[in-house]
Amino acid sequence: MPLDRSGAMFAAAMDSVSQFVLGGALAAAALGRRTKAWRAVVWGGVVATLPDLDVLFDHGDAIRNMTMHRGHSHSLLWLTLAAPLLAAGIAALHRERALFLRWWWAVWLALVTHPLLDTMTIYGTQVLQPFSAHPFAIGSLFVIDPLYTFPLLVGCVVVAACGGSQRGRRWNAAGLWLSTAYAAWSLVAQQCALSALREAVAARGLQATTLVAMPAPLQTVLWRVLAFTETHAYEGFWSLCDDAAPLQLLAIDRGRPLQDALAASPSVARLVAWSGDGCKVERVGDELRIADLRFGQEPWYLFTFVVGSVGPAGVEMVQPPRKAGSRIPFGRALPWLWARMWGERLPTPR
Repeated sequence: MPLDRSGAMFAAAMDSVSQFVLGGALAAAALGRRTKAWRAVVWGGVVATLPDLDVLFDHGDAIRNMTMHRGHSHSLLWLTLAAPLLAAGIAALHRERALFLRWWWAVWLALVTHPLLDTMTIYGTQVLQPFSAHPFAIGSLFVIDPLYTFPLLVGCVVVAACGGSQRGRRWNAAGLWLSTAYAAWSLVAQQCALSALREAVAARGLQATTLVAMPAPLQTVLWRVLAFTETHAYEGFWSLCDDAAPLQLLAIDRGRPLQDALAASPSVARLVAWSGDGCKVERVGDELRIADLRFGQEPWYLFTFVVGSVGPAGVEMVQPPRKAGSRIPFGRALPWLWARMWGERLPTPR
């Protein structure tokens, strides 16, 4: 479920906080009492946020900017090669060249865990660049989840405030263990959601090619599930608190004839490939729009683009594509999310 503009700004900020405290906690753990604890936390956090600076680059159009985010800057190879250079600079800055190897270890951990955490979300992360552009997306964590971030934040604050004492290091270690356990739990909850979806798909006799389950915002109790067939997507919401009633699925026309009419569009081909063929194409007035169905809920989708138009001469491609995404107002989304999470069978906001 997407949020409005204020919700999106909050999501971006909290995503950076999550990456910062993960990097800070790991650096503090790797360096121990060899350097000042606050120094390890700050540098670990700063280094951990560097991969997301790729958002500053314009790749030419809205779809390319979307699909090339989390690309080369999230490559495990490139980040591994960058680690000793960054570590050498930090060690020299603080006159700690004798700790170069330890700083190298800390910086490497902060860098590579960034894309690894990103793969836990539904947004594709190209960790195998330059050998493969495949966007890995497990989808078991929402981009912001306070239950993942809070233990890391507490651990970082305590270890820095306590000057790297044994007590502070224990709090930091506990934060790392708790956040990791929560990430592991999200994989278990996701499999429960997928099991419920499989039962619903079988009950309706659908010939589904792909099944997807992703958490609704901020938690891992309520899950949005999608089943894709050749012509339709089927959307539902399942909660760990639901009763035994069957999972209800909403049929969404994927607009295959319209997508076929745009087959020559490189932008459409790029988005279809990046999403794993998880898109729909629809006509809105004279515009043809393509949406990635994984980001949002019917009828609101964050990543929606105008890629064509219908005129006297028929279908014409729009180049470059224009962003046309929409979000549910935060004031309507949050109350529904809270009630539905606890098993109340409410219709989704429309």
